[in-house]
Amino acid sequence: MPSQKKIDIVGRLKEKVDRAKSLVFVNYQGLKHKQLEELKKSLKMLDAELVVTKNTLLARALQISSAKSADQISNSTGPTATLFAYGDAIPPLKQLAKSLKMFGLPTIKFGILDNQALTGDQVLKLAMLPSREVLLSQVISVLKSPIYGLHRTLSWNINNLVLTLKVVQNKKQLATSG
Repeated sequence: MPSQKKIDIVGRLKEKVDRAKSLVFVNYQGLKHKQLEELKKSLKMLDAELVVTKNTLLARALQISSAKSADQISNSTGPTATLFAYGDAIPPLKQLAKSLKMFGLPTIKFGILDNQALTGDQVLKLAMLPSREVLLSQVISVLKSPIYGLHRTLSWNINNLVLTLKVVQNKKQLATSG
């Protein structure tokens, strides 16, 4: 018979799973308490949360929420912390990758983004993507480039016509004056 404390923890985890747009599961073993707290604070500012729980309780919350990763987490070994990203998933992933680079830890086990299961390597690749604003500006510049090319081509022909007429005008002026 599960204790009331465990039932409450599973209930809170289920609420977090339902609210989160993406989940990333990491092995935080080896991180010092201070490093873990710094990571939690930095993620909190990015509308994300890092929660450390037992794998069995997390698996139960995922089963209740009918998440795909319930089996993966129940088969997972070692301590697991879960990154719940409530807003845009990329900034928290970037912060996680930054701490991974700084400390060499935590290691990413797997993740779920828009109900798609991702491996740890795929999560890291997502973290290396440029920000949304940069990607949008790149798309806009790609869309504008054909228009600019057409404009340059058309204006080049007109500019050549104007220059040719100017040369003809100068020759006529020299011929009439001389």
